[in-house]
Amino acid sequence: MVQCLLPVNVCVAALGSYILSRRWVAGFGGSFFTGALYGFGPFMLCLGRFHPAAGSLVAIIPWSFWPAAYIGKTRVRWLSAPLAALPFVVIMLFFWISAKYRFFAVPVQTRVHLTDLASLVAPLVLAERSSVLISFYHVPIAALVTGFAVLVVGRRFGVMAIAVLGIVLAYGNFISTVSPIIWLCIPLLVGSVSIGVGMQGLIYAGYADRIWIILTTMVLGAFAIVTLLLATKYFQAFLGLGANCARLLVESAKMYVPGVIATVIIFFVVHAKLRVHWLRWIVLCGAMGIDVFLSARLIVDKIL
Repeated sequence: MVQCLLPVNVCVAALGSYILSRRWVAGFGGSFFTGALYGFGPFMLCLGRFHPAAGSLVAIIPWSFWPAAYIGKTRVRWLSAPLAALPFVVIMLFFWISAKYRFFAVPVQTRVHLTDLASLVAPLVLAERSSVLISFYHVPIAALVTGFAVLVVGRRFGVMAIAVLGIVLAYGNFISTVSPIIWLCIPLLVGSVSIGVGMQGLIYAGYADRIWIILTTMVLGAFAIVTLLLATKYFQAFLGLGANCARLLVESAKMYVPGVIATVIIFFVVHAKLRVHWLRWIVLCGAMGIDVFLSARLIVDKIL
């Protein structure tokens, strides 16, 4: 019966982040992938290593952001800042209750290391070597770059501060009663919503936005080249990587290819000053869907 918690948790997390993203993302496709990348992302899946109930708290977090997100649209905006602390309180309360009943779904001794950030580029490789995957798969990195740019240009400093605070708590380990890993769900949720915003930005980009499309293409291409270089015999020997890691690095490089193709197509569509938003949706969602489906299957095989 406990094993059923894993699929329930990922679905609850995906639904919560989907509905939360509707506050900033107008299109269905962007919100859909926001939910998919948070609920079915590498971070949520890797929590299955600890306990089937480990993802329950992570599934609650998007719902706990609702008051801050939607009250901010009303006349009592001053309440949005205090309410933004609610998810942090929920996390601490969860671990306090867990300690009281001696139930430890995620060990508080588990630490987050700087090397875990490598999973942002090659999650398939780190699925075997790390206890936490800080990643959104491969193709969504393009939308993440665009979404982050939108946050900066739009001066969404409050949203960025929430993500930074989650990262600081995870790596600083200031609260010893809480597992540092769990704090990462907050910046990852912000990142997932940013991807939804970034997808919308790529779909509705105009002629003047070509530089951002080129930038996202260059980022994906650079990640593909880096992963391929790491798979060569020289770096295998230098980093002490096995043949299986090299194979997974090659697989990661392949996953970036649909993203590069999709952004290149979008660039030429924008350069030709064609609207055809439906074509952009098909190309971008198709590339991201393939990546999420294939990568999630490989990660589940490695960690469960």
